[in-house]
Amino acid sequence: MMNEAKMEKLREVFGEALQENVTMANYTTARVGGPVPALIAIHTLEDLTQAAQTLWELEIPFSLLGSGSNILVSDHGLDRVILHNRAHNLRIDTKSEIPSIEAESGAILGTVARQTALRGLSGMEWAAPVPGTVGGAVYGNAGAHGGDMASSLKLAKILHAEKGVEEWPVEKLAYQYRSSILKREKMPVVILSAIFKATPTSREEAKAKISEFQAYRKGTQPPGASMGSMFKNPPDDYAGRLIEAAGLKGKRIGRALISPIHANFIVNLEGAQAQDIYQLMNLAQATVKAKFGVELEPEIELLGEFE
Repeated sequence: MMNEAKMEKLREVFGEALQENVTMANYTTARVGGPVPALIAIHTLEDLTQAAQTLWELEIPFSLLGSGSNILVSDHGLDRVILHNRAHNLRIDTKSEIPSIEAESGAILGTVARQTALRGLSGMEWAAPVPGTVGGAVYGNAGAHGGDMASSLKLAKILHAEKGVEEWPVEKLAYQYRSSILKREKMPVVILSAIFKATPTSREEAKAKISEFQAYRKGTQPPGASMGSMFKNPPDDYAGRLIEAAGLKGKRIGRALISPIHANFIVNLEGAQAQDIYQLMNLAQATVKAKFGVELEPEIELLGEFE
């Protein structure tokens, strides 16, 4: 538990950057989640590095939060500090023989894609409609429209609790579908920034591709508060198709709804509890398993205790 002595130390070290007794529902895209004892606002990579190193030294558990997508935080909250990452600087090199894009981990992925296209570079168009930050995308191998981090990333700068700052080439992240070694092994690291591949193109062509992807997303995915896709697509199939075929499209528990537009999304109808969403997830998994023998694996991460 976060005792008063540790809280006093946090106040002493972080001052006005420290917010206490924060409700996570205000920081997640699903608009659910209980309290945390403290949240620290991060604006630069220096802030991020110092905060992480301090918390490791104090042996205070923490989680990094970007845009708050792809996570379901328990109604009971979390007994840890949240580092709210807004380090979002972006450097796009169009002059070198091999152009590149370097983005800090708190940068919004869609912004990186759009700014890259404006400078006549291709390679990140797929990411324009993807919610979330660069750090979360590197961590979870985000992807859409035939592209993903595994194919776009050159290297990531990683702060390791014991080894300090390291540069990891994409191969070291051992990417699998919507997964990395960081995610699988819960390694004590913080993603600082990422460098992406890029190739020259016309600004018009890149912008047209982005517009196409955004229009597709708008036409096929539900508006409103959600975490994004709930489950990974099974091999040669789609989680949404299976959930719909199981008769669960439009199923509701409390104020949480399996979207009538896309069954792999659970939408908060305002006032949903994390437990409502969790129960709908369990129902989808159990029903699809019983009807089709397929085990749906969550794409989102569960944080905290659920009944």
